[in-house]
Amino acid sequence: MKPNQSITQYSKQGIAVRSHKPRALSLLFIAGGIIFGLACGSCNSGSLINNSLQAKPASEIAGDPVLQLQNAFHSVYDQYKDSVVYISTEKTVTLKSHPFYNDPMFRRFFGPESNSQPRTQKQTGLGTGFILSADGYICTNYHVVAKMDSVKVNIGDKQFEAKVIGSDEISDIALLKVNGISGLKPVTLGDSDKVRVGDWAIAIGNPFGLDRTFTVGVISATAREAVDESGNTHIQTDASINPGNSGGPLINIKGEVVGVNRMIYSQTGGNLGIGFAIPINTAKTILESLRKYGKVERGYLGIQFAPMNPMLAEHLGLQNKGGVIVQAVIDQSPAAKAGIKPRDILLSIDGKPLEKAATLIQIVQRAPIGSNLKVQLLRAGKSMTIGITVDKKPD
Repeated sequence: MKPNQSITQYSKQGIAVRSHKPRALSLLFIAGGIIFGLACGSCNSGSLINNSLQAKPASEIAGDPVLQLQNAFHSVYDQYKDSVVYISTEKTVTLKSHPFYNDPMFRRFFGPESNSQPRTQKQTGLGTGFILSADGYICTNYHVVAKMDSVKVNIGDKQFEAKVIGSDEISDIALLKVNGISGLKPVTLGDSDKVRVGDWAIAIGNPFGLDRTFTVGVISATAREAVDESGNTHIQTDASINPGNSGGPLINIKGEVVGVNRMIYSQTGGNLGIGFAIPINTAKTILESLRKYGKVERGYLGIQFAPMNPMLAEHLGLQNKGGVIVQAVIDQSPAAKAGIKPRDILLSIDGKPLEKAATLIQIVQRAPIGSNLKVQLLRAGKSMTIGITVDKKPD
């Protein structure tokens, strides 16, 4: 069959309209297709690549404030990545003998140890700390290093032996020191009294051994009471905190440490969005005492008290529902020497209203030994002010 005949046959079906120069016609269609494709390639809505190139970045859609916030997070991490340390601990514990251990019949199940050689086991732990000074002072939690035989800290890519300068179980604060080192990058301590609900909260630590993990949340509550039996208040945050974060810094968006991450509320051991940090203002006082004395010398007034409640305030005819009621005064205590009596109602101390009983505990514990606190009180309906000299709490 000749080429012209073939084309003619197709033209009868309405496909081709000319029966001459088929080669030139084919080249014309191909060239036209290329030109058309080049002209319309930019409007091809089916191309994933072209669509992705034309899409606007999220930052342009959201606006500059989003990028500024992200840059603030970058800055905080860059500021603290070399100031947060990985703490590993180790201690040797003696295992209790099983009741069947001394029975010859069962002895072979417990190994070859003799009765005179108690079985021991190495226990390890981990936590977080942050650098306070260029010469190696480090803050962490008491429970991270308590009763440990060995405490080591990783600063950057190097590991150092650390000495426990002092620790305080009540506040759960410990002070470590790495000797023979200099040029470290200390953190910037903020003012936890200025923390507000809704502030950004950043935690950096070593959860489950994952060093320098950065998590972000907000301040969920300030001055949270009844977290434990110490009477101390805590900062609550939903920034993710897990085992291994203990002792690490809680940081605000300005790059200031406002708390020491301590514990979480959890029924499973994992994070549920309820974490607690020790306010840095509380930690400052504890750390300074540990540095000077190796222990904490707390202020002491020598009273037993109960918080005011609305029913009692109404019974006493008080408009102010705040304050604490003195229930008992210990003989020869600072309060007794100052003339405080049972049934006195303490309204303020050191100029701060006692809206909560915890405020009294915090102020007295922070007060330097020998300092004088002015207490405003009500006695039999009469207002008066009494000065109390703070003494050291008996051991």
